[in-house]
Amino acid sequence: MTTENRTPATAWLVLLLAGAFEVGYALAVGGSHGFTVLTWSLVAIVFFLLTLFALSVALKTIDVGIGYAVWAGIGAVGAALLGPVFFAETLTVLKAFWLAVIIAGVVWLKLADRAEAA
Repeated sequence: MTTENRTPATAWLVLLLAGAFEVGYALAVGGSHGFTVLTWSLVAIVFFLLTLFALSVALKTIDVGIGYAVWAGIGAVGAALLGPVFFAETLTVLKAFWLAVIIAGVVWLKLADRAEAA
């Protein structure tokens, strides 16, 4: 799909996909223990390539500053929420509050992008 045919909605969906791949990458890097566990290391490399590819596709349409912030926010929140599921990590009320702040910031960035397009 060329940039001229790509809709903003499609770019945002690709950015969400890039964020999901970023979560997978972050979790796999954590599981790789400094790239000393082969399986987790290989998964990390695959997710790394997928997240960068999807991010680069999304940034053809979405402003870099907005897209990168949303991508990083998705990765941070997703890794923090899923860390306790896969690893011996904790999610406290205070951590959950600050994750909610990140989510609110990402939502406001998306709303600001939509307001500019109107």
